[in-house]
Amino acid sequence: MRVIGISGMNKTVDFKRRELPDLDSRSYRIVQGLDAAAALVTDDGVVAAAAEERFTGEKTTGDFPVNAIRYCLDATGLTMADIDLVAHSFDYGDAGNAHLNEYAAKLHREIYAPRVVRALLAEHWPETQARDMFTPIRHHLAHAASSYHLSGFDDALVLVADGMGEAESMTVFSGHNETLKTLHTVPALHSLGTLYGVVTLYLGFEFAMDEYKVMGLAPYGDPGVYGAEMRELVRPAGNGGCVVPLLAENRSAVERETHSGALRALARSFGPPRGPGEPIEQHHMDVAAAAQSALEGCLLHTLRHFQAATGHRNLCLAGGVALNCTANGVIARTGIFDDIFVQPASGDDGSALGAALHAHAQATGAGPSSGMFMPYWGPHYPEREYEEAVAREPAVVAQRYVHDDLVRRVARSLANGDIVAWMQGRMEFGPRALGNRSILADPGDPDMRDRLNAVVKQREGFRPFAPVVTEEDADTYFELPLPAKRYAHMLFVVRTRAEWRDRLPAVTHVDGTARVQVIRRSDNERLWLLLKAFSEITGVPVLLNTSFNLRGQPVVRDPETALRTFLKSEIDYLVMGRDIIGRAGEGVRATEADGGVDA
Repeated sequence: MRVIGISGMNKTVDFKRRELPDLDSRSYRIVQGLDAAAALVTDDGVVAAAAEERFTGEKTTGDFPVNAIRYCLDATGLTMADIDLVAHSFDYGDAGNAHLNEYAAKLHREIYAPRVVRALLAEHWPETQARDMFTPIRHHLAHAASSYHLSGFDDALVLVADGMGEAESMTVFSGHNETLKTLHTVPALHSLGTLYGVVTLYLGFEFAMDEYKVMGLAPYGDPGVYGAEMRELVRPAGNGGCVVPLLAENRSAVERETHSGALRALARSFGPPRGPGEPIEQHHMDVAAAAQSALEGCLLHTLRHFQAATGHRNLCLAGGVALNCTANGVIARTGIFDDIFVQPASGDDGSALGAALHAHAQATGAGPSSGMFMPYWGPHYPEREYEEAVAREPAVVAQRYVHDDLVRRVARSLANGDIVAWMQGRMEFGPRALGNRSILADPGDPDMRDRLNAVVKQREGFRPFAPVVTEEDADTYFELPLPAKRYAHMLFVVRTRAEWRDRLPAVTHVDGTARVQVIRRSDNERLWLLLKAFSEITGVPVLLNTSFNLRGQPVVRDPETALRTFLKSEIDYLVMGRDIIGRAGEGVRATEADGGVDA
């Protein structure tokens, strides 16, 4: 059985610009169906997956993922004739629109209706229409399947929370064997994800893009300063859910499309909103802290309620709210659950994966649920393609190494304070760079975080960077309340051990925490060997790991994009395959003793 799952809603931003042309520019991201992606699931499990943004260069695009689908087919040597089903991670139905306002009805007719997505698929692969192989999947069910079927659990409580699905913002499931039973839903009007997004707008950032900035800003604030005001805007409900009175402040169709009513309410509670690019002041930090605390409180309320009701000791998380690593860390530290799995592409790109997993499970009676490790499901390039890309770019020079010499040479460079872009193997699926499309640096350099934020990533100085550490050594440096394998995907914030915080300043946040990634040798041997080589020099098997991209750019996919990104940046070296690449005129500081040979 072969199933392709897809996510995204084609041209939703374009539709909104056409129908509502006079909105503030940031309002056009308040749409459904961003993060288009495709994933291919067979009886062997997940064999390919990628987000459309990596092919088009348009970050978080929701456009029909034709390039990602083609990649999934090409990577496996299949054609669409070999595919049994194409599953889409939304199901708005083709029913009448009498209950919708004019704007919403037109949006459904032109964008949301399953027949529209089916037609887009047939436009590129006409054979799909004749075979009637398209199937829509409810959005939260797709999210739930993406986590539960890859967790390795035989039973689990499954929590999906995001901005909204078709009409829900949170759904609680009970998973047992191959089945997922819905226990509770929270309507979109009481969305924790949308609440956090509106606070993101209030703080001058981009909706459905910059929520992680609010998460990074929150530790600088005091959640108690605006705690009482925030409790008036969001609070737990008696049935295990939550209520968000703030969103009821959007009283008209236009206000619901801009959240202007909710923003006015935030201004009444917290003062004027911060404009994009304006200075960040202490009260902004305090608002972020209050929002983060409210989110955590509501999630814990729901989880405690339904854990007690079901007795489940395992938890699966998915949906955009599951990318809030700080909240995940808080949940883990409570001990409510013995084990927790967070699907690494928990946003809507991962719903493509879940749609495929659910459709496969429905068709076969058993999903591929033995448990996943690293989501290295994206494109990879043979050494020949790396070499050809370098040969075509006159602005770079390269030296080639055998593998052991390569990691030793890169480790020395990192220990000397260089910043290194690292491109190896298959691209990761999801928003995190997990060691194959990464920028690496020395976590012990006290100036490294500011240097990376200012001149490499070109982003706000308050934002933290994540550490990557070998599995054998992880507990020495970080407090891990869950099994070490659960930290492979950089989705939990943990405490850096007190005795190491001053020695790991570039990856320890202001509150003494870190969004750690734990790497096993069997998952990524070359990165593991690099960590060991770095440890031989510095005594610490930890590196700073951040995504290989610049501001506003998706994580790099291919050698050409890697070279262009390197040349536009102030990264010292780019490593692709066996080559260490520097700029022409500067070269690569290497000697014959390093094992390097001119490429």
